[in-house]
Amino acid sequence: MGTDTCALGPYRADLVETYWRWEQDPALLVGYGRQTPESLASRTEGMTHQLRGENIRFTIYDRTSGEPVPVGVATLLPDHAVRTAEYVIMLAPEARGRGLGTQATRLTLDYAFHITNLRMVWLKVLAPNTAAIRAYEKAGFRTVGALREAGYWLGQVCDELVMDTLAKEFTVPSRVSPLLAG
Repeated sequence: MGTDTCALGPYRADLVETYWRWEQDPALLVGYGRQTPESLASRTEGMTHQLRGENIRFTIYDRTSGEPVPVGVATLLPDHAVRTAEYVIMLAPEARGRGLGTQATRLTLDYAFHITNLRMVWLKVLAPNTAAIRAYEKAGFRTVGALREAGYWLGQVCDELVMDTLAKEFTVPSRVSPLLAG
C-alpha cells in the first residue's frame, strides 16, 4: 500500500540491524526521550518478541528512486477493547525532512481506520520536537493536551504533547478503499 513516493510493507526480521542502526541516531534518541542506546543483541532478541506480538508494525519505504528503499518503521499499539491505538514512527536520518513521515503517517492512519477499524489514533511527542509536530498536523493529528514536564529535550525538562485524530476526521483519499473495490 502506498503512493508514488512512499509505501508501507511488512515488518521484517531480516532488517533488524538496519532498524537498530536507525534507533541509535542521537536525534531519534532525543525525540523518543531515551537516555541509553540498545545493543544489537538486545534489539535482535526484542525483534523476536515484536514479530509475535499483537502490535501492527510496518516498514516504511522511500519510492522516489523507483526501487523501494527501507527508511523507517510505523507502529500502531492497539487497545482493541476501546478500538484505539497509540502511534509511533521512526525515520532514518536520511529520510527526514522530505515529507515521508507525513505520507507514512497518512498511510498508517488509512490502514488503522479502514482495515483495523479503529475509532481514534493518538500519540505523544516532546513539545520542542516541532518538525515532528508539523508532520503529525499535516497528517491529520491535533494537539489535545500536554503532560506537563513529562519529558526531557537536550537535558532540559519539557512537556510531552498528546495528539489524536478520529476516523471521522480522516479526509485524505483512501489508498485502501480502491483495493477492496472489485
